[in-house]
Amino acid sequence: MTPAAQDAAHSAVQRRSAPGDARRHELAAFLRSRRERLGPEQVGLPMTGRRRTPGLRREEVAQLAAVGVTWYTWLEQARDIQVSAQVLDAVARALLLDPSERAHLFTLAGTDDPAPVKECPSVTPSVRLLLERLAPYPAVVLNSRYQVLAYNAQYTAVVGDLDRMAPEDRNLMWMAFTPSQFREVLIDYRTERLGMVARFRSAMADHSSEPAWKALLARLLKASPDFAEVWQRHDVMRPGNGIKRFQVPDVGLLRCEYTNFWLSPQLGTRMITYTPLDDETRALMDRLPTGA
Repeated sequence: MTPAAQDAAHSAVQRRSAPGDARRHELAAFLRSRRERLGPEQVGLPMTGRRRTPGLRREEVAQLAAVGVTWYTWLEQARDIQVSAQVLDAVARALLLDPSERAHLFTLAGTDDPAPVKECPSVTPSVRLLLERLAPYPAVVLNSRYQVLAYNAQYTAVVGDLDRMAPEDRNLMWMAFTPSQFREVLIDYRTERLGMVARFRSAMADHSSEPAWKALLARLLKASPDFAEVWQRHDVMRPGNGIKRFQVPDVGLLRCEYTNFWLSPQLGTRMITYTPLDDETRALMDRLPTGA
């Protein structure tokens, strides 16, 4: 191989490894910063003589996490080593990481958290009151798994009586790929659900180890060949706003603009409102049944 070819090959290797190198160095710096902010008394260790540097020593973190001192030192030196989720969990506990810091640790390590922090409940009484006050506009609260968490009467008038559904069926992904009123009234359901699957796959990247996500995916793959075909495309998409059309029996054609309002710091639970695109739809929404 000529010197020029060797240089090109070396540059290619560097380009391929750069993202991993950058993330390892960021992980190392993050661990050092969390270690240096802690004092021995905060983690139940005795004070032993003067300390030249602030915070815990590396061997103390290794002791608290029950891992080897050499291994932990390599981790803080950004060495290219394998890191298991169980060891990261022990390190997170030893460093007293809060939920945001713990999530950041596992993201930098590129590893699924075996005990992910559950989101705080987002459907508060004030959210439920807002859903009611949005009438006559349909509105629903979903999590990132498309599970329906709350809704107003106008929404059920469009997609069907959700109260009569089994809890596991009260999911828009499930309703889009199996027989349902939601699929019947959504005019462009064949194209709309392509985007739904892409957003579902994108969100699942942060939840792939969670049983509820794995159970829903397995259920969809088993129930719907159409879903299985779309899933194999590996398309991803971030959530966004847009337009939907519903042909609601005894009401008419609703042309709606849907808007996401996020109820948590991350792109998780959200409230979606459906507002009229034209005067005809505005008039028809006044005719939506409100139920008993």
